[in-house]
Amino acid sequence: MDTEHFTVTNGDIELHVAARGQGPVVLCVHGWPELWYSWRHQIDALSEAGFRVAALDVRGYGDSSKPHPVAAYSMRELAGDVAAVAGALSDDPVTLVGHDWGAPIVWNTALLHEDVIGAVAGLSVPYMPTTGGPASGLRDIYKGRFFYQNYFQAEGVAEAEIEADIRLALRKIYFALSGEAELDTWLAEKPADANLLDSLIDPDPFPAWLTEADLDVYVRAFTGSGFRGPLNRYRAGEIDREETGDELTGRTITQPACFIAGARDAVRHFIPGSDLYAQPGAACEDLRGSTIIDGAGHWVQQEAPEATNDALLAFLKTL
Repeated sequence: MDTEHFTVTNGDIELHVAARGQGPVVLCVHGWPELWYSWRHQIDALSEAGFRVAALDVRGYGDSSKPHPVAAYSMRELAGDVAAVAGALSDDPVTLVGHDWGAPIVWNTALLHEDVIGAVAGLSVPYMPTTGGPASGLRDIYKGRFFYQNYFQAEGVAEAEIEADIRLALRKIYFALSGEAELDTWLAEKPADANLLDSLIDPDPFPAWLTEADLDVYVRAFTGSGFRGPLNRYRAGEIDREETGDELTGRTITQPACFIAGARDAVRHFIPGSDLYAQPGAACEDLRGSTIIDGAGHWVQQEAPEATNDALLAFLKTL
């Protein structure tokens, strides 16, 4: 069965969606810097298991709309996009699966659009309720030293560095957060005024989980779209606080949920001295599984597709 490609609109935003299969709907939401294509292994396996599996290009990416303002990338806007796609795919509540930024997006879509979301799985980023405090928490922890989220705040700076050689930049970023890299690569200590890519390795050869043909898909997409939209998500924290801070503070996930991540994911160690994966269900009322995959890094559904698919299918069977 071939993968279908179509467009769903949310107001003036057009969202590219790829889908395959028949059955209960599973909607996948990618992170930074990725595409619908990041879910290719899940589209194959889950559709063969009896699900209709869809993956969208988040606004700012691929063949979806790319609004210019930072405010267009607030969590409320992105959750609205996901809810619009979910509603277009099914009259019944759907299951969301999100990775990297896609994980906070699906967690918050489950809160903001409870009527259309029946279950939610987060990959790499566990659900952490909004506290009502400043939106710059992680950035403050790394004050005085380089931290990529701080570097991304100035409009145009990271765009210029990454877009100077998109293939090289993606190779370095993907490798630095993979299970094959040293654990401290992404969070290595360097001066606050350093660049993102200077200290990152371009591996030769690249690990087998991402082929040159796969990389071509990403390079073509980002050559066409640029990086402003993807980076704007990192700039929208204070806007989130203004738009949804009061509404979401302290909320728990009530839908059935699960968490999947790579044991060697740098996200796990974003807060020095802490393990963010220690209690992934602390704010989920119905956590039905937590799977930490040995050897895998941040790109867990691409690095370890079989183990990721097994965990997702085990979760889906509980619904």
